[in-house]
Amino acid sequence: MVEDREKARQELTEQLRSAKSQAVRNKLGQFATPASLASDIVRQALSLLGRGRSIRFLEPGFGTGSFYSALLRSASPSHIETAAGYEIDAHYFEQSARLWDGTGLRLHHADFTRVEPPQTEADRYNLVVCNPPYVRHHHLDSSQKQELQAIVSRRLHFQMNGLGGLYTYFMALSQTWMSKGGVGAWLVPSEFMDVNYGRKVKELLVSRVTLHRLHRFDPNEVQFEDALVSSVVVFFTNALPSDNHQVEFSFGGTLDEPRVSTLVGLNQVYKTPKWTHLPQSAVEHDRKDSTGTLADLFAIKRGLATGCNSFFVLSAEEVQRHSLPAQFLRPILPSPRDIAGDEILADKAGEPLIAKRRYLVHCDLCAERIRAEYESFWRYLEYGIERGIHKRYLCRHREPWYSQENRPPAPFLCTYMGRPTARSESPFRFILNHSQATAANVYLMLYPKPRLATLLQGNPEVSRVIWKALSSVTPESLVGHGRTYGGGLYKLEPKELANLPADVILDVLPKGTKMRSHRQLSLFGM
Repeated sequence: MVEDREKARQELTEQLRSAKSQAVRNKLGQFATPASLASDIVRQALSLLGRGRSIRFLEPGFGTGSFYSALLRSASPSHIETAAGYEIDAHYFEQSARLWDGTGLRLHHADFTRVEPPQTEADRYNLVVCNPPYVRHHHLDSSQKQELQAIVSRRLHFQMNGLGGLYTYFMALSQTWMSKGGVGAWLVPSEFMDVNYGRKVKELLVSRVTLHRLHRFDPNEVQFEDALVSSVVVFFTNALPSDNHQVEFSFGGTLDEPRVSTLVGLNQVYKTPKWTHLPQSAVEHDRKDSTGTLADLFAIKRGLATGCNSFFVLSAEEVQRHSLPAQFLRPILPSPRDIAGDEILADKAGEPLIAKRRYLVHCDLCAERIRAEYESFWRYLEYGIERGIHKRYLCRHREPWYSQENRPPAPFLCTYMGRPTARSESPFRFILNHSQATAANVYLMLYPKPRLATLLQGNPEVSRVIWKALSSVTPESLVGHGRTYGGGLYKLEPKELANLPADVILDVLPKGTKMRSHRQLSLFGM
């Protein structure tokens, strides 16, 4: 009977999944948990709860009930005292209510984050298992965020970061539903382990509950077929941790047979800014005996965000078709996939010698002057207004809306996001740029700070030496400093690249230079 319901559940899941487009599911954060993974998670959670205990089960983001189904297959019915679920989507609720009718489940059609938790210990739950909706913060309007933050503050006396996705509020609020010593098991995106908004989640996990284990799946083994999200399973109990508590960090493989696993003291966990470095230690190894970081040598910035590349970044043919004046155009590099090599040469005018040249539309003149003096450019701006470009977020916050932020050309570039390829094991490329082309926000731009810039002016061949040194940084080190997503996708933010050890550069500077011989970054005066 239980297996028959599980088969029916899987069929229902596929039916409901097919009824919505992937774009809609992404916005709603609806990604069904594979049955085998749900079973593994419930089995691990039950082992933390202990044998023979009566189970008070709660699944806050119910969907079709993958974890409830796993519970019925893993625990004796006599041990399940009560079971409840919450589901906000009426479509899912109605179908799931029919599916699980007669099993004793109390399924509620409601938003879990806004329902008041049980007031007595006897009514709370000792097993909370959930794959919460992965709704990113930009799909939550400001009033939703403020309301969620206010609810957490009122119930937990704790302030959440406003950039956190909906799943972070699910995790935080679940504590008020849990009995003392109750077990929580959460399948969530692993990005909270590294990003700034995740600091508050991590603070909760190390100070408000006893964190037992985090198992991070290999990003090349995506758990959800239609979501490029690297996942982690978080296990904790609703109790304060002991002073000598250790947390298990595991990676890859399965929950039962991880590829790597180690115990880390809670103090070390608290001090580690990026939890994806645990149990891996490549970054700590890189920093050992380091005399500084790339931040001491370079100002590292994201390339510019235009607000609408299809309007502001044009090919030579498009420039000619619209008869745009040259004074309102700047060379800009195309996407990294359109640049064949990792060195960009330039002609005498500073234009990049590449196959797909691109030009950035940029102008600071007022509209009245453009209308009076530059008829073709004014027509192009009117075309943009017809398309509503001026109303886009970045454009409406610029004055005038068709101007661009200042991003001078940089001699060194690094791709912002990527995957390993047959050409290179590293997901990131360092590019030596001899041209006067700026770059969009798919690149990181490395601007030498004053002392290094002076050295490069007097020794142009050193630029090539530095570029080769940057390109020699191991993929493990780059990935370790960055962040990881599903499907083997990796990303580096400016501050993350800036944290690379400076030794990679200092070790290759010409002998006898003041910077290299002293090996003290204070000499840079930066």
